[in-house]
Amino acid sequence: MALVTMKEMLADARARHYCVAAFDVSNYEMARNVVDVAAEERSPVILMALKNDLDNGGLKYLSAICKIAAESIDVPVAVHLDHAVDFDLIKDVNDAGVTSVMFDGSTLPFEENAAKTKEVVDYAHKFGVTVEAELGHVTTAINGADETGSGQAMADAKDPDDCLTNPKDVEKFVEITNVDALAVAVGTVHGVYVSRPKMAFDRLKEINAISKAPLVLHGGSGTPDEDIVKCIELGVSKINIFSEILCAYNTALKDSLNHLGNLSSWPCVTFKEANEAQRAMIRNKIRLFGSNNKG
Repeated sequence: MALVTMKEMLADARARHYCVAAFDVSNYEMARNVVDVAAEERSPVILMALKNDLDNGGLKYLSAICKIAAESIDVPVAVHLDHAVDFDLIKDVNDAGVTSVMFDGSTLPFEENAAKTKEVVDYAHKFGVTVEAELGHVTTAINGADETGSGQAMADAKDPDDCLTNPKDVEKFVEITNVDALAVAVGTVHGVYVSRPKMAFDRLKEINAISKAPLVLHGGSGTPDEDIVKCIELGVSKINIFSEILCAYNTALKDSLNHLGNLSSWPCVTFKEANEAQRAMIRNKIRLFGSNNKG
């Protein structure tokens, strides 16, 4: 199936009260695992790329992999640049045929975030590319989460309430920017939790009633299932997942390598259990989000 835009995908999710799973993918195996499970589950899905995987020519390779993967199945797939802060990178991604981008101005003051987001939207919409923005800031520095790889809480963690999306800013931000999707901060964080997140459900309900743009939840990995279900009930149409599919893969791979007798084994043998574990996690998320049989 040809690539679709995230805008049309999330419009359907919002209208039918389910959520689309968006998975960051770093290589062929991850992209293939996501689309294969999406096809089996008849689910729309979003393949996302992060800047770390796009350096040194990686954009050309990863975007081609994602497009081929998307076109190999018959359910809707969008390819999305996640957490971009560089306008030049956004332009490069558009040239590579990606169907949506996220401009992350969440650490900027409101007016600067809105102005830069509008600039991205005005550019991207000329090419039919969907734009997601973030209002409030989903950080790694609250609730003991960390994406540095150490798995330890950051010493300079802020008060979570300082980073949450202010409902009073939502209508103005969406009107100024004409953004297609809005990522909000309501208690989740990126990375690996060391304690349960404190979710601001009342705030999320208020934001959804105000926002004309579908809502996105970052930091979905590790968020308790019942909290995920509640967020979807309150209007979240897209949830990002990365850490959990990495953990599933690496845990299984570690076990396989520890028991591997022949270090010259083909990758299809060495990584078999890791791919199966990752696919199981992807399937669990798709079913939890209610997007199965929606494609």
